[in-house]
Amino acid sequence: MPKLGSAMKKRAARGSASGRPIMALLDLLGRRWALRIIWELRDDRALTSRALRTACDDASPTILQTRLSELREAGLVELIAGDGYRLTALGKDLAGNFLPLYRFAERWSKRAAG
Repeated sequence: MPKLGSAMKKRAARGSASGRPIMALLDLLGRRWALRIIWELRDDRALTSRALRTACDDASPTILQTRLSELREAGLVELIAGDGYRLTALGKDLAGNFLPLYRFAERWSKRAAG
């Protein structure tokens, strides 16, 4: 399984000539639907392309497949034959790092709404 660092070193991050891992990761995660795909796969379940597309508000199948390919290349998502897509151990680690941000967003939305 490829590691995020080695997969992301192959290309420079958009807007950055440094090739720093954080810039490459933020570039990948900033692409349309990338974060949503990781979020929808966070519960350690595999989703078929169709189920994932539905979970992602009927995202374009072309864009969804492009993002899945990029996330697979980065070692964050894997395709299990007959089962669908799921997060790799590295992807689960990344998704776990979203939880504090999720909790913050929940608190923030209550404050912003009131």
